[in-house]
Amino acid sequence: MPSFAQAPTPWGLFDGVLLVDKPVGPTSHDIVHRIRRTFRIEKVGHGGTLDPNATGLLIVLLGKGTKLSDQLMGGDKAYSGVMRLGRTTSSQDCDGETLEEKPWEHVTREQVEAQIAERVGDQFQMPPMVSAIKIDGVPLYKLARKGQEVERKQRFVHIYRFEITEWAPPLVTFNVLCTKGTYVRTLAHDVGQALGCGACLDALRRTQSGSFDVKDALPFDAILQLTPDQLAARVVPFARVAGLSQVARSVAAEP
Repeated sequence: MPSFAQAPTPWGLFDGVLLVDKPVGPTSHDIVHRIRRTFRIEKVGHGGTLDPNATGLLIVLLGKGTKLSDQLMGGDKAYSGVMRLGRTTSSQDCDGETLEEKPWEHVTREQVEAQIAERVGDQFQMPPMVSAIKIDGVPLYKLARKGQEVERKQRFVHIYRFEITEWAPPLVTFNVLCTKGTYVRTLAHDVGQALGCGACLDALRRTQSGSFDVKDALPFDAILQLTPDQLAARVVPFARVAGLSQVARSVAAEP
């Protein structure tokens, strides 16, 4: 007798992408861990790290969606940020140890805009010591905590757009659109060095990653309050993210 049972679905309700609006405080790993533990999903990852004090769009990968990590991490990123003139820190952001403070009152908006304009386009960027980049398997931030500074390789990045959106010195609010791997705090630091007064990143929010936008994300605390069915309704399905590419077909076929 012929069987009329439906063929098994190649991916489930929790195979795909969850858009999280990350708050200040937790690391990207913390958020992945909480979602894995709360909803008992075996495989959870993310599509691009945000520093603990950065907020905004964190792409969380669920189930077979973790196979899309390289594809999603390669997308361009958009941020809104605030740089603080007059302060240079060990981490290039407001959390680092203050290395130097200089007068900033003489700096004009036109001077800052000129330095920002110079950073649009192709460039090599030196990653900060306080970063997750590994040298011989050891994250740079662990070496930095020991007071060590090692040679790093410059990264080739592209800045599509970098513009001031609010001028309230010493705070300068800006938007930036850039390729993956760009350190926005290094952009702020370099602008400050060129101006002679120093600068550090005071706040950062990721607004876009690839084709995803933070306006479609749900705050992390709200996600933790969802039922499994409500969570499933928030997941962008694997098939929609991967399309009908060979990658999607081959991954879906894996056990």
